[in-house]
Amino acid sequence: MKRESFLNWMDMGSVPIPGVLLRNYNRIGLDEEEVMALIHMHSFLETGNSFPTPEQLSSRMTVSSHKCMQILRTCIQKGMLKIEEQQDPVQNIYSETYTLRPLWEKLIRVLDEDEIDEEYEKHREDEQQIYTIMEKEFGRPLSPIECETLTMWLDQDKHDPSLIIAALKESVLSGKLNFRYIDRILFEWKKNGIQSVDEAKQYGEKFRQHRYRKTGNTSSDTDKTDFPYYNWLEQ
Repeated sequence: MKRESFLNWMDMGSVPIPGVLLRNYNRIGLDEEEVMALIHMHSFLETGNSFPTPEQLSSRMTVSSHKCMQILRTCIQKGMLKIEEQQDPVQNIYSETYTLRPLWEKLIRVLDEDEIDEEYEKHREDEQQIYTIMEKEFGRPLSPIECETLTMWLDQDKHDPSLIIAALKESVLSGKLNFRYIDRILFEWKKNGIQSVDEAKQYGEKFRQHRYRKTGNTSSDTDKTDFPYYNWLEQ
């Protein structure tokens, strides 16, 4: 008996319920009755019933068929559910089917919004880190003009925060800690297509080697720093 019950249970199949739906249905404007009706709709569609009736939905829920009809109408109005017309190419018969594609598309937009929010939050944290590092290196709070310049580097010039920190490090190693010098470094990097700290290091190394070839200085002391530098204002 248990074996037969288990087999019957397995024959009924199972329907995966997306966790993103359970976590976010309130954000897209669904209440508990609506989301449960859509879950049952998903179950019917997965088992081959592409146009379940309100009576069939009601048989699985604790609301009347009339209420189920109202819920389906509301879900369609909210853009969670859609009725499509399909044609049988052989018999030339038209039929109607439900699709949950609008619901899935709304949930995709929710995920996209969350990703944008995470990127924005990370961007804000990176910005705050830059301010903290700048003030630590300068040994004082940044002036309003310096804060405005830093904001311009981030928002207008679209410099990556890691490159701004690298340019700050370059200015410290060069003994020229000021915003004009840092701005010149960032300008040169952007003009030459530098998009990462590694590329910036390679770019600076190239000019440092060129400088020492011109002066004839081959001392190994020039290789002690892990970040090559030179006088950017002279370029």
